[in-house]
Amino acid sequence: MAFQAGGQRSAPRPVPESPEAQAYLQDYAVYLEAVPFPSVVLDHRWDVVLANTAFETLFRDVSPHPTAQPGDNFLRFVLFHPDAASVLGDHESSWCLPMLACFAAAVERHGHDTGLQAIRREIAQDPIMEAAYRQGLPHWIRAVGEGAVEHDGAVRPLHHPDPRRGSTQCRIVGDTPRTLQDMGYTRLTMVLREPRPAPAPRRPRTARRTASHLSVVPAPRA
Repeated sequence: MAFQAGGQRSAPRPVPESPEAQAYLQDYAVYLEAVPFPSVVLDHRWDVVLANTAFETLFRDVSPHPTAQPGDNFLRFVLFHPDAASVLGDHESSWCLPMLACFAAAVERHGHDTGLQAIRREIAQDPIMEAAYRQGLPHWIRAVGEGAVEHDGAVRPLHHPDPRRGSTQCRIVGDTPRTLQDMGYTRLTMVLREPRPAPAPRRPRTARRTASHLSVVPAPRA
């Protein structure tokens, strides 16, 4: 699998050098595949290390994108893919802003990481995301509290492509064994809930990428 950085495909990410670590990841992939819910292993840049079939199924209708496929880098997908809101319900407040907050924390911890620097440049080049990162994010954290940025335990809406699931919710469960932690990886699982009743009719959704600003950032005065 090719991974992206700075808006271009980069060389594949290095794999653990020791045979023991490689064997562990191979066995962990088998274990992950047995999980019925979407589950993914990410590194500190949100590059996807492992993902099960349920994760791939959740995003099966996502259109191709040169740098923001969910199976390549999940952060880029959430922030930049035009189809993200079609799968991730309440996209801005439930997914985009928490991911931006985690990204800001990662930049503080790994400020010299070239992959994170590349994502930061992409955010800076996107006026909507840059406004959210600099202005909207601090305001949102003050409004909802620091706990809202945590993935583990959060309940977030999804639009599953399987009509038996439809519009539903998932609880994000962070369950990372020590061996993965030592490799610098994190595992997240989306535990799907039973489908919610169909909502009342509403105005057609406007694609996020066509908006002039995120709602958390006040619109500029005319």
